[in-house]
Amino acid sequence: MDGNCLLWIQECLRQDFWTPFWKAVTSLGDAGWFWIALALILAVFPRTRKAGLLALVSLALCALITNACLKNIIARPRPYTQIPDLTALLPPQKDWSFPSGHATASFASAGVYLRTLPQKYGLACLALAVLIAFSRLYVGVHYPTDVLGGIAVGLFGSWIVCKLKA
Repeated sequence: MDGNCLLWIQECLRQDFWTPFWKAVTSLGDAGWFWIALALILAVFPRTRKAGLLALVSLALCALITNACLKNIIARPRPYTQIPDLTALLPPQKDWSFPSGHATASFASAGVYLRTLPQKYGLACLALAVLIAFSRLYVGVHYPTDVLGGIAVGLFGSWIVCKLKA
């Protein structure tokens, strides 16, 4: 089912005019740079310092869970190496597929911002997190369950960090 979903996206949703947009969106999640930068900026200002610092802790916790543990324990190959008809739109990735680090970082941050910033900003971050997560499917480098796993880890990590700080 995972593979069929990716093939459906490739056959039905991919369009040449959309590809630059989705590649740009996915690049926002590369190494978590956008979320780290946003957290650092927020940490500078007293009114948003708590949100920024909590997001940094959430990002660090979730990176440990995802990159140091789960990816290496599960060692799931990338979908483009397993599905002959799938064409990845990015160069080969260096790490394992499960869970998606982009989705993890995005939801680790968005989860914190939903709990600590005014609703309109938290929802904007959530919308961006959803776009980044979907972009990983569009470009063909993750299975849907990789993205769902990343979302779960990110939301769990953000919940833990916010709960411990409260």
